[in-house]
Amino acid sequence: MAADASLASWLRLTLVPGVGGETQRSLLKAFGLPDRIFEAGMAALSGVIGTALAGRLLCHDSEAEIEAALAWADLPGNHVLTLADDDYPPALLEIADPPLLLYLKGRADLLQGKSLAIVGSRNPTPQGEANAASFAATLTEAGLTIVSGMALGIDAAAHRGALEGGGLTVAVIGTGADRVYPARNRDLAQAIFEQGAIISEFPLGTPPLAGNFPRRNRIIAGLSQGCLVVEAAARSGSLITARLAAEAGREVFAIPGSIHSPLSKGCHQLIRTGAKLVESARDILEELRWPVIPAREAAIETPSAAPKADILLAALGHEPCTLDTLAARAGLTPDALLAMLLQLELEGHVASLPGGRYQRLTT
Repeated sequence: MAADASLASWLRLTLVPGVGGETQRSLLKAFGLPDRIFEAGMAALSGVIGTALAGRLLCHDSEAEIEAALAWADLPGNHVLTLADDDYPPALLEIADPPLLLYLKGRADLLQGKSLAIVGSRNPTPQGEANAASFAATLTEAGLTIVSGMALGIDAAAHRGALEGGGLTVAVIGTGADRVYPARNRDLAQAIFEQGAIISEFPLGTPPLAGNFPRRNRIIAGLSQGCLVVEAAARSGSLITARLAAEAGREVFAIPGSIHSPLSKGCHQLIRTGAKLVESARDILEELRWPVIPAREAAIETPSAAPKADILLAALGHEPCTLDTLAARAGLTPDALLAMLLQLELEGHVASLPGGRYQRLTT
């Protein structure tokens, strides 16, 4: 009962509208634990945060939300971690504005170990998704936990790769922990809950508000020892995460791409400003001084194909290419070219892109 009462005070402090993280930390610094904040009285609180906020803090009724959160935390696999808990991730204590509460579904122990963030475009190329999954699988097999935001595209591919590599993955979401967004990631969310962890700083029931997603990026960056950007446009939320990682003293990594691809612009920008260019998981493991496992190496390499296909793949190169250009390079008729491309696509060597273009896939 004492533990529930203490948690209820933490919940009450975070559920008052208009009382944000900076104000909450000021109160904790002045009075100590939340119990003492609410015992301090109007005059003492006003001296720290002003009369208007003090009145709101003391008068707001959040009893229903508190009861719902306590009931949620009692369900198997659910936790609510406070800033004062031993299980609170130590890495987040190093950032400027650590969340007071974390709603967690799954394995709390994953928040204690070494981790790497993998982020990128919500609309990646097939190669970008393959790279994210391959790097995540290899890094997870090496013992690193993969942290991402469970968005479509690179985030989802990174989580799936990590699940394939051993299940060491944490999804930091921008809604309440009782919601799944986007809905098409419901099966992925269930797999992460069963093998990894899902965390949120937002109260239960919080919908997918646009402002919440950039805010959650500081947690993705803060939890991790480094941040890998796989594909990103010049103006991308992934660059926010990379900037926050750099500001927190974390390593920033980026995978280079075609100079013609809009999704390479963000990565190239990061590399120009100091991010480490990586071509394999080994590059990241060595930079983090983490043991390199020889069994598997995620890198940007071309898979084997039949001899005739090798000629076509060489003509295709590593950048998206139109059918007309490819036909001229390979010296093939359109019919023969389409037949070979179809076979290579079925075998996973190439992918068709919008606009009648094709791209070579690597593993």
